[in-house]
Amino acid sequence: MNNSGLAVEVSKDRNGADQILLRNPRGASAKVSLHGGQVLSWRTDRGEELLFTSSKAIFKPPYAVRGGIPICFPQFGQRGSLEQHGFARNRTWIIDENPPPLHPNDACGKAYIDLLLKPSEDDLKIWPHSFEFRLRVNLTADGNLSLISRIRNINCKPFSFSIAYHTYFSISDISEVRVEGLETLDYLDNLYQRERFTEQGDALTFESEVDRVYLGSRDAIAIFDHERKRTFFIKKEGLPDVGVWNPWEKKSKAMVDFGDEEYKQMLCVNGAAVEKPIALKPGEEWTGRLELSVVPSS
Repeated sequence: MNNSGLAVEVSKDRNGADQILLRNPRGASAKVSLHGGQVLSWRTDRGEELLFTSSKAIFKPPYAVRGGIPICFPQFGQRGSLEQHGFARNRTWIIDENPPPLHPNDACGKAYIDLLLKPSEDDLKIWPHSFEFRLRVNLTADGNLSLISRIRNINCKPFSFSIAYHTYFSISDISEVRVEGLETLDYLDNLYQRERFTEQGDALTFESEVDRVYLGSRDAIAIFDHERKRTFFIKKEGLPDVGVWNPWEKKSKAMVDFGDEEYKQMLCVNGAAVEKPIALKPGEEWTGRLELSVVPSS
């Protein structure tokens, strides 16, 4: 499970679900729940929380927790016949005691946990494809957080899927934030029936609801938070698209698990594979990586 000598602690949450606390020697930490395989917390060595979780989040299955990093699989949004964002975020994962080896760099000097999701009989009724979804959550010595997904087709027929790490970043004020790395990209706007537009600005700023999927993005995105004087960097592999979402005022008030004013303190920026679903032949495996870091900015 972890051979780095760094802290990995397993405990129970208020509803009896296992959760894992990763901690590095400097005191940075990450908390992962087996409900959904979801990262719920990522803190700096000063104890500063970097992920947003709603004060009204529901922590009881079968609900997905509103915050942290829910995993959208095998469907993103309502782009298919399954429930919104697929079922992986609402299932109980298990700790994978003997995962197939990853590159040594994905373990050395890191506190990490390996999780595994396989479909239940009920899952196979709604999505008839056998798979193994392995997830490693890493916390590095520098306090960076990475998620490595490996999805294998153990079926006798091909299947395809979409995936997104629906990351809720904690920010000072949505009006004080800008996102760079999306300029000149085409995007699908979910507020306009997924109509295709091209990003015209040098940076994305926020004055109203945003619900977009940027297509074919570069592998590094930056979120600048001017008031808190910090910058999030998002690096990704195997995830060509980027979802950007903020519900703004009207939609916030319509969500039972979200505070009326909380849209001001969060921004979702997702590493994703949405426009072109990933196709796997029998026995094939796909690997995707997301690495998050934060640095002070002037």
